[in-house]
Formats: sequence, C-alpha cells, structure tokens
Amino acid sequence: MILYNVTVCVEEAVSGQWIKWMKEIHIPEMMNTGCFVEHKFLLLTNEIDGNSGITYGIQFWSKTQKHLDKYMTDFADELREKHNKKFINKFVAFRTILKEV
Repeated sequence: MILYNVTVCVEEAVSGQWIKWMKEIHIPEMMNTGCFVEHKFLLLTNEIDGNSGITYGIQFWSKTQKHLDKYMTDFADELREKHNKKFINKFVAFRTILKEV
C-alpha cells in the first residue's frame, strides 16, 4: 500500500467552511478517481511553534505506485487548482508519499 498524505494548515476563520468543502466535495472527488481505496481525515492535536492556523492531515491509500502515478498524471493538477481557487491565500499545504513496509 502507498500512502499519499496531504498536510494542510488552514486559517481558523475559514476552517469550518474548508472542512465542509473537503468532506462534501474534495475528498469524494479524490476517491472517485479510482486511484485510492481508503482515506482518513485527521486533525493535528499538538501545537506547532509559529503555526497560526489549524492543521489537518488527509491520508489517501493506493494499492500500488501505479495507481498513485495515475492520480498524479491524470487528476492531481485539476483537483489542486480547484482547492487553490476556493481557498486562495487561506492555507499552506505539503504532500508526502509513504510506502508501507
């Protein structure tokens, strides 16, 4: 299994709207790509020095690297752009890819 993890720090003022949009729109769109078999939406509960927002981790599990590559090639740019337009200048994000050992 391959874990595609997206960590997002969202401004507190828009966090409620962001959570609703993630649950109702973005995460379903990600899952509908057929590239992932499971997801988890998590809240970071420990403080990070200098962090002025609320931090979340969204985990998407792929069966194989091939499935994740398909997501990256066919879907990632469009879905990221939707997120960026919806919440412009209201978040920072970074992505990591982890392989189960």
